[in-house]
Amino acid sequence: MNKKIFSVCILLSLFLVITSCKSSPAKVPAKTSNTETDKGTELFPSGSVSENNKGNSTITEAPIISSLPPVVPSESASPPVIPPPPPVTPADPVISVPPVIPADKETAVSTEMLKDPMNRADAARKRAVDFGCPDFFPGEWNAANSKHTVAANMPKKNQSDVQQAVEMYDSAADDYDEIFRKTIPLYAKAREDEIRAARAKLINTGFIKYYPEYLQKADDKALLALSRYEAGDYYGARDTSADALNEYETLYTGAKILQVRREIIECDFVKYDAAAFEKADETAISANDKYKAGNKKAAEIEAEDALRRYNNILANGWKANAGEKRAAASLERERALKEKANIASRDLFREADGIFNRAEKSFTSRNYQDAVVSYKDSDALFLQSRLDTEEKRKKALDIIRLAEEKIEESGETAIDAERIIEGGTK
Repeated sequence: MNKKIFSVCILLSLFLVITSCKSSPAKVPAKTSNTETDKGTELFPSGSVSENNKGNSTITEAPIISSLPPVVPSESASPPVIPPPPPVTPADPVISVPPVIPADKETAVSTEMLKDPMNRADAARKRAVDFGCPDFFPGEWNAANSKHTVAANMPKKNQSDVQQAVEMYDSAADDYDEIFRKTIPLYAKAREDEIRAARAKLINTGFIKYYPEYLQKADDKALLALSRYEAGDYYGARDTSADALNEYETLYTGAKILQVRREIIECDFVKYDAAAFEKADETAISANDKYKAGNKKAAEIEAEDALRRYNNILANGWKANAGEKRAAASLERERALKEKANIASRDLFREADGIFNRAEKSFTSRNYQDAVVSYKDSDALFLQSRLDTEEKRKKALDIIRLAEEKIEESGETAIDAERIIEGGTK
């Protein structure tokens, strides 16, 4: 009996609690206590607020059960019905989005990182080109150039790409520097050989006999270039050696002017174009004045113009002179043939004729200087053959005369003998 009473009390309490929850959607606990006693635990709040009308709320006291006797389930009692919890809707997944960096800012950072290695590679490449490295080591130059091109065209979308481009630029710069290191002594030797050759060519003209001070000035520049090279000032050495080479070549132009002018006079070619010779002299004097005044570029231009004028006079002189020598040799050849030198002095005439034919070929090919020499040689041999023929003719005539005299003398002797014989018989 007692067990049934306890079960009814429990069910009644549960019913009251469920009814109170349905009428009050929100429960505001007046006081929260987590204290546990030996007699029991507070399972429900002491009161609830019902908000049926906004602003008017009533507090409904909930029954407080501080202690319950142990529940002994009855065989006939039905278990309480607990409503199922409301369905739980899964929340949308949270997707973490990295911050977006503007493209222009990313590019600026990449360019800043590439600036130094890129500039170093470009500078190393320019220096290598300035000193002719591609000509000395073309294979290594192509390999370094390939690295430089690859570095410039590599993608630069992220930090790894940028780092790879930096490494490639550094590698290309190292290769350019190594090629330059191997090239620079070869480049210096080539420039030295050019200067020595130009100096020797100048000396061979005999120029230093007349103007030794000019040669000394050029030598001083060459020595300065050498000292700058030994000090590691390669650009300074390069520019100074070029200046020294230009000095030797300019002086060589002046030396050639003196040489050609002297040849024109010695060959008596002024008579062919005296006005042109005078104009060439004026140009040469003006070039010398500009050189002394320090205007070397203008002096070089006028000196080359003067040399061109003298060379034209000399070439035209040789052509005119070859024409004269050709006419003289042809005339002597005709005289020799007239004297029958081709028969009386056959060997000399044949030799002269061979040289004359060689002169004709030189004249046709406009090699007038060689033609003049050959015409003069053939002229002399034609003359010699003619004179030899005349000498032989003279000797032959003398022999004939002597023979005739002897024949005449022999005839007179025979007549005298005949007279003697005839007189004796009488």
